[in-house]
Amino acid sequence: MRGTVNFGRCFVALACPHRSVVLSHSLALCPVQPSPGVKRLRCCSCSSFCGVMKREPPQPPSDGGEHPAVRQQDEVSSAAGDAPPKSPLWVFGYGSLVWRPDFEFTSRKVGYIRGYSRRFWQGDTFHRGSEKMPGRVVTLLEDYDGCTWGVAYELRGDQVAASLKYLNMREAVLGGYDTKLVKFHPQDKEAGEPVLALVYIATSQNPSYLGPASEEDIAAQIIVSSGRSGHNIEYLLRLADFMRYCCPQVEDEHLFSIEEALISILPCLYHGEESLVEE
Repeated sequence: MRGTVNFGRCFVALACPHRSVVLSHSLALCPVQPSPGVKRLRCCSCSSFCGVMKREPPQPPSDGGEHPAVRQQDEVSSAAGDAPPKSPLWVFGYGSLVWRPDFEFTSRKVGYIRGYSRRFWQGDTFHRGSEKMPGRVVTLLEDYDGCTWGVAYELRGDQVAASLKYLNMREAVLGGYDTKLVKFHPQDKEAGEPVLALVYIATSQNPSYLGPASEEDIAAQIIVSSGRSGHNIEYLLRLADFMRYCCPQVEDEHLFSIEEALISILPCLYHGEESLVEE
């Protein structure tokens, strides 16, 4: 079954059998234009974005002991200090950074970090929402058995200071995120050993933090929210597409459940608008 849903100025094409979604961006809502060609139903060019994709990448081992986040905090204390950031520096992205870093970098790798789970629990009143209608974006929740997939970017030389200045404004100031150092594991075994990477995380102490909600409630909030970086729907679908095409062996239950809830809600809104027009 295939149909098109018109919700305001945002048009969504649905292809339910494959749980794939294509978002055609409205210039007014989504300044980031989609890649040419939508036959593969994806929002990124994964052949160049993800590099060599391993069908069976290394799975996060369960080695027991203390929580990964606790070990990482010790690494933060020893690596951070008061000295200027060293080169190279790695930055791990698990939200919009996976498809739109907007800063110069030397290389990038798809992979994962342990001890955290990704959740749409952070409110956004700037990038994907407004003060009157906050959007929903992802943050990380400490989780002993958790594993979050994303992209790590390598910064060298002048890229370090310039990128951190940009990210501190994009994430820390406007997004309300704190910074930590985490151990990043590349998807490709040939890509090298794990590295420490900087990551931005919003905690429950953040003023915009919204916390848990049902997948249906989160999807409903995403549908009606947009901000200066585009519609909240675009954010959800691009992240789902990244996981589906760049990490095909990973089942992100939280993310895909919200995507499914959104797909089920949109046709109801579309038919509701049709009824109002007919009357």
